[in-house]
Amino acid sequence: MNIALWIVAGLLAAAFLASGLMKMLRPTEDLKKAGMAWVDLFSPGAVKAIGAVEALAAIGLILPAVLDIAPILVPLAALGLVLVMIGAAITHARMNDYKGMPPSIVLMLLAAFVAWGRFGPYAF
Repeated sequence: MNIALWIVAGLLAAAFLASGLMKMLRPTEDLKKAGMAWVDLFSPGAVKAIGAVEALAAIGLILPAVLDIAPILVPLAALGLVLVMIGAAITHARMNDYKGMPPSIVLMLLAAFVAWGRFGPYAF
């Protein structure tokens, strides 16, 4: 199970680091052209803040455990991603974009799995 938690945490970290950096580095107009219509609901600063939260959580999923410095940050980062993905699913639902909800829900469930495992039976 420990290996499964590492694999899921690594995949989540890669996905959220890429997603977060994209939101921080690209203008909101480019994000909208890329299919992220939800950016119209938020200010450019809020979109960049969401990207920063995602990138920091991605780092928090891996780095504390690898360096063995405050490994409690791993499940906290996973829990933070659960909350971000709940917000993403709600945003998609408010926009009637029901095709955009399943990826958010899947990512939320994967982050919840990491939080459960690292808070519970497979803590560091």
